[in-house]
Amino acid sequence: MYLSTVFLFLGDLGGGEMLVVITAVLLLFGADKIPGIARSVGRGMREFKDATNEIKNELEQSIKDEPKSKID
Repeated sequence: MYLSTVFLFLGDLGGGEMLVVITAVLLLFGADKIPGIARSVGRGMREFKDATNEIKNELEQSIKDEPKSKID
């Protein structure tokens, strides 16, 4: 996976800007807290994805279970 596709939402972000962002994150949170933050973000993303999949499955199931109306 290309780094540019991962940060696509940030627009045209170059190497210098990435270095500034990484440095700012290190200064704000410290190197020891970053893995914990990344783990928490990953868990949150996984829970969000699971919830969306669950809603999608429920909607598909309700569409399958819906009785078809007869046209006379």
